[in-house]
Amino acid sequence: MKQHWKLLLNILTILALVVLVYAIRDQFKTTFENLFKVNAWALLLMIPAQFLNYDAQTRLYKSLFSIVGNRLSYRSLFRSTLELNFVNHVFPSGGITGISYWGLRMKGANITSSKAAAVQLLKLVLLFLSFEFLIVLAVFALAVQGHMSSVILVLATILVTAVVMVTAGFGFIIGSKQRIAGFFTYMSSALNKLVRIVRPNVHEAIQVDKVRLLFEDLHDNYVLLSKDWRLLRRPMLWALLANVWEIMTIYVVYIAFGEWVNIGAVILAYAVANFAGLVSVLPGGVGIYEGLMTLVLSATGVPSRLSLPVTIMYRVLNTIIQVPPGYYYYHQNLRQKPVPPAAPERLS
Repeated sequence: MKQHWKLLLNILTILALVVLVYAIRDQFKTTFENLFKVNAWALLLMIPAQFLNYDAQTRLYKSLFSIVGNRLSYRSLFRSTLELNFVNHVFPSGGITGISYWGLRMKGANITSSKAAAVQLLKLVLLFLSFEFLIVLAVFALAVQGHMSSVILVLATILVTAVVMVTAGFGFIIGSKQRIAGFFTYMSSALNKLVRIVRPNVHEAIQVDKVRLLFEDLHDNYVLLSKDWRLLRRPMLWALLANVWEIMTIYVVYIAFGEWVNIGAVILAYAVANFAGLVSVLPGGVGIYEGLMTLVLSATGVPSRLSLPVTIMYRVLNTIIQVPPGYYYYHQNLRQKPVPPAAPERLS
């Protein structure tokens, strides 16, 4: 049975890759044409920038697992992070597929699926929270060069407010097991009713008990962290650095085009595109991501004749850098016998 599941996953993965390539086929053509117009040596800086991004993400996971009582090796976590990025890239689900895969991947390290999912959710929360510092920096950088406008100020305010409100709401719910039970019983019931309108034969599309178990585990970790919030200082630093290195990857492409644009414009555009990309139904947020980045950059004074080819080139080259190693480790994991994906560190 397990072999059948592996075969099915391989088939689904190949289909997802085909869809991804088809979705960005026009971007491949545009990128290839522009490759001969830019500084190729500058583009090579994308590789170390992406390595440092993955290094920060790996250290973020390592710190979070350490807080909840699991010491995992850097090497195996780095590999698992590449796999997770591949899964999130080819399966458009707002990160839900990635959370499920992460839970399965961590089982070999004797970590429950609910704890692994809790760590993954905490990682996402920290990444979004750390972006508030960068948005403040973006507003300051735009103001210094006179590119600030009422539209940009409103946009930045909405982003910061949305992050704070969602995080506060999330913290309020998981702060109490009673609130978790009440909230998810209500939401699961409402969503199941909605699903039954479309599919009358489906009795329970969302399993309330499994969702509640995940968030009760989150509650236990939340209680642990709330005793000393200083434990999150190091994870927050790694989350901030992960965002910084991704932004620098984009900025490298502008340098390759011979343009030193305002870093604040890139930060805001990246933030808006990533928030919107969470709800995209296409792999990697194709279409929505590029359109929103170009729109925001234009509003901050970066002409679309520059921002559009830069955004497309960044997206295509970043996909080429990230997807192959992620697919290699993902496929290798499917083919091999079950082994600990993130073996515990040896204590000296």
